Amino acid sequence: MAFGESAGDGGATTPSQPAPEPERRAWAPLLAVCAGYFMVILDVTVINVAVPVIGRELSASLTGIQWITDGYTLVFAGFLLTGGALGDRLGNRRVFCSGVGVFTVSSAACALAPNAPFLVVARLVEGLGAALIVPGSLALLQQAYPAPAARARAFGLWGSMAGIAASAGPLLGGLLVSTVGWRWVFLINLPVGAACLALTLRHVGRSPRRADRALDWPAQCAVVAAVALLTAALNEAGRRGWSDPAVLAGLGLAVLAAASFALRERLARSPVLPLQLLRSRAMSGGAVIGLLFNFGFYGMVFTASLDFQHQRGYSALETGLALFPAVAMTMFASVLSGRLTRRTGDRPLVISGMLLAALGLAGWAAAGDDPAYALLVAPMMAAGFGTSFALTGSTATVMSAVSPAYSGTASALFNTTRQIGSATGVALGGSLLATASGPGTGLRTSMAIGALAYLTAAVLAYLCVPAKRESA
Repeated sequence: MAFGESAGDGGATTPSQPAPEPERRAWAPLLAVCAGYFMVILDVTVINVAVPVIGRELSASLTGIQWITDGYTLVFAGFLLTGGALGDRLGNRRVFCSGVGVFTVSSAACALAPNAPFLVVARLVEGLGAALIVPGSLALLQQAYPAPAARARAFGLWGSMAGIAASAGPLLGGLLVSTVGWRWVFLINLPVGAACLALTLRHVGRSPRRADRALDWPAQCAVVAAVALLTAALNEAGRRGWSDPAVLAGLGLAVLAAASFALRERLARSPVLPLQLLRSRAMSGGAVIGLLFNFGFYGMVFTASLDFQHQRGYSALETGLALFPAVAMTMFASVLSGRLTRRTGDRPLVISGMLLAALGLAGWAAAGDDPAYALLVAPMMAAGFGTSFALTGSTATVMSAVSPAYSGTASALFNTTRQIGSATGVALGGSLLATASGPGTGLRTSMAIGALAYLTAAVLAYLCVPAKRESA
């Protein structure tokens, strides 16, 4: 079967797609969606090495520098569920294309920013574009590749984009900043965004609109507040410490906002996230698995980046090269898992991936306070391979647990929990490095906790991921 055979539009109200006879047509929807997703994740990490230079050139205060980095993440994480609900109601292709347009234009604004406040506002708008792109990306892949084998390969390659973008961000950022300047960190999004938009409009079928999916604005505001407060509190915990009053207040308000959201969803006639969806073990379990493996992987990338630069004296470019073993394995693992899932089902792949990643981080923790870099290559490869190997199955599990009417919502929930996992891993890693008796101790503790998260995800996979996915 060709990769994109029988690409569909996901609904009776949508015009039928012509048969994608040339192979390039079969791959076009995947290239379009992955290009958009890659831009979104890359912007989370590529900015880190550019921020010091941006701060000097734009005379930004410390608070301004923090908002350049964190403002994007806060809006992105906070509006994911809103983006999913809009996709289900208005059509996922329409919302995805709108997100790509917003993201591309705001990237141009970031590149042309004359001062720090302008750049902060542009980054906030860029985060909103990202929140519209990501939920629709999975829904469009599910629509374009209805055959289980093709869909599994598409989900695998989509998932590999996260690991590649996260790990390649410091390398690409360091290369651009040291050669053509920090503004090119944003300018590179323009050709990618234009190509993504053109491919999507030409090769991805229109998505059905579901007018019955009313937008519950009180619930949307509550979930935005909950995720934004939680993400802000976790980011501040890495700098202020977990016992800081501002951090505790943020966590408390996030819990209050989440409780308000749950109450509103229980009472609403057309809820944003129907609570019965969470009663599905595959849906809720898959979302928690996503949180745990993002916690482990992004915590590893963040703490390793700090260790390589601050303790080993690597430059930004050298740090990106040092992290390359983790990147190299993500693409290979996603392709392999996409090919194996039809034979084995998702559960064995998720379990084995999580166990391998846990073994890698446990090996790093056991390597000592100041191990030679050569001893860290295998742990990084294991974590990168294991995370990407499990992502395909966990993504397919979540997306297969709901009807097409809620595909955008399922994608948004999965990616929201993953963003929370990333923020938690980064915040905890930063806090441990700052408060431990020595940097080596903090790093080893962070890796040990990451290994425990991977082990917990393996247990959840055994309990929640179906042994065999139902044929489409």
